[in-house]
Amino acid sequence: MSLMAEWWSIEVLHGEFSAFLWQEQHDSALIEAALTNGAVDGAWHADRWGVVFEVCFEDEERWERFRSLPAVRAALDGVPDPVNGLLVYRGRGGGAGDRKPRKPKPAPSAGTVSLPEPQAVPHLDLTGISPPDPVRAGTAEASGT
Repeated sequence: MSLMAEWWSIEVLHGEFSAFLWQEQHDSALIEAALTNGAVDGAWHADRWGVVFEVCFEDEERWERFRSLPAVRAALDGVPDPVNGLLVYRGRGGGAGDRKPRKPKPAPSAGTVSLPEPQAVPHLDLTGISPPDPVRAGTAEASGT
């Protein structure tokens, strides 16, 4: 019976200092800890709100062993915002547990044009118009000559 590998994510948000600085300080230790404890894959992602370290282990036991290492605990204790700036969850690219990263949304294009504002529909009042007199229609008098 084969087991499916599990992805885990560690999201670090900007806080008292930049999450990019936190990544720079801890990426080597986290990568080394992951590799020496059975990680089969891993990746860093940076965004305007912070960074994500995604790591894949063959089973949850290896993840728990990695998570409890002193170097990993020290890194997680040193995030820029210790109250609201750390998310640790199963899965990649979001907390839904999906085994694939989110696909990026298309960037807004400079070539897009806004739609014109709707114009008022012209209103033609036909109730004030009466048909021409049938007796006079087609005579010279009706045409004004």
